[in-house]
Order: sequence, then structure tokens, then C-alpha cells
Amino acid sequence: MTTDDPSRPGPPPGPGQPAVSASPDPAASPSSPPPSSPPPTRPSARRPAHPKKSFLRELPGIVVTALVISVLIKTFLVQAFYIPSGSMENTLLVNDRVLVNKLVDKPDEVRRGDVVVFRDPGGWLAGQGEGSGRDGVMGAVRDALVFVGLAPAVGEEDLIKRVIGVGGDEVACCDEQDRLTVNGVPLDEPYVFPGDSAAASKFEVTVPQGKIWVMGDHRSVSEDSRAHRQQPGNGFVPVDDVIGRAFTIVWPLDRTRLLRRSGTLATPAVDASAR
Repeated sequence: MTTDDPSRPGPPPGPGQPAVSASPDPAASPSSPPPSSPPPTRPSARRPAHPKKSFLRELPGIVVTALVISVLIKTFLVQAFYIPSGSMENTLLVNDRVLVNKLVDKPDEVRRGDVVVFRDPGGWLAGQGEGSGRDGVMGAVRDALVFVGLAPAVGEEDLIKRVIGVGGDEVACCDEQDRLTVNGVPLDEPYVFPGDSAAASKFEVTVPQGKIWVMGDHRSVSEDSRAHRQQPGNGFVPVDDVIGRAFTIVWPLDRTRLLRRSGTLATPAVDASAR
């Protein structure tokens, strides 16, 4: 008689049977992947917060930079000027604003036909009332704006005229047809104010080297080289006193245009006749 005793060894395994029979282990089952541990958490990489500069903090630097640039441009390149009188009508009218190229200030760069701004050679503006007084706070503010180039100079000590003769030229008035002549060549001057003569009185001058002879386009009201022949400079303007050449009208907007050199005074005939 046999009894089933679990402690007794069973019969040896038959052919094709496993030696050990065990219950399936879910952890060892190929269909169930081994449990994975969660990835270690890393502290999030955060860039340190940099406070942005506010516009108000940057504004002083912007203003200073703009002022420095304005002063440099005014000093070396371009400056605005205000036309206070009618001596250059109708080319330039009262209250026009012009820009002046300040790189044109050498004897070989100032040419006949240029409209130039120059410093008073001495006594030209005395009693003319070309400038306008500026007093009080508003005057100080305007002076500051003029200094940095943000407002046009009124021109108390500056004048604007057209170059008629340069060093070595002979300028005379007038031929039989009441025309101005330069080096014996008569000029047809379309820029002269309608109804004005070429010059109110006769004269004949030879322009010294390093000087220019200037005249306003409104000949009957212009206090130009003709009116100062009896003064120490004999009406001639040193090229060193030239601030620059006016090259455009910028205000009023309806008069905006370029100021080109007059072709009448830039003809080869005038140069060929120069002594």
C-alpha cells in the first residue's frame, strides 16, 4: 500500500519531462518586462534672471549719444542755416532753411556760381539788422539747439551770397547789354531777381588769390562785395571765412530742392579766359 507523502521523492522524471516543475513566476515571464525604476530627477537648469534695463534708464545714454553725433555732424559735415533777409531772392526767400556742406572750405573747392555761407569779413553786418535778437529763456534754449545742430543758425555773424569771382578772376560791370563780365566773358544770369540790373554801378576788380567776390541774387537790395569796396578788405571775402556751400533748401517743405552750381559761371569759356 502506498501513500502519497510529499516529503518522499517522487518517481524520476520520464523522458521529455522537466526535472523540476515549478509554478510560473510572473517576474520571470518573458512577456512581462522587468520593473524599471523611475529616472532620477535632476534639478531644472534655470538661467539666472537678469533684470532688463528699463527705457528710462537707457534714455540718458541715448540722449547723450544723439547730442554727440549732432555736434560732430554740425562741426565737420553739415549745418542748418536760416535766411533772415531778401538779399538772395528769388533763389532763397526770407525764413528758408538751408543745409550747408562744411567740407567745402578750401580755395580749390569754392567755385564760381556756388551759394556760400561765410563769416562777416568785418563790418558787413553793422547796422543792417540781418540778425534777430534772442533774449530770455527761449533765446537760451534756441542757442543750445543751434549749438548741437538741431536748430538753424539765425546768422547774426554769417552771410549767404553767390560766388561770382575766385582768385585771379577779373569781374566787371557792365558790357553794352548791361551784363556782368568775368574774365571778359559776358554772363546771362537767370538767377538775378526779375527787374534788377546786373549791378547798380560800374566797377572793375581783380580778385586776389585766396579771396572771392560775392554778390546777392537780389542785386538792388544786397549789401555784397560791391558795397564794401572802400573797407579794408576792398569787398573781397577770404576763403578761410567760408563756412560751406549751401546745397539744399529743407524748409518750407513746398520749397525743398537742391541748390546747384550755376552753369552760367561754370562754363569753360570763363576758365579759358582767366589770366
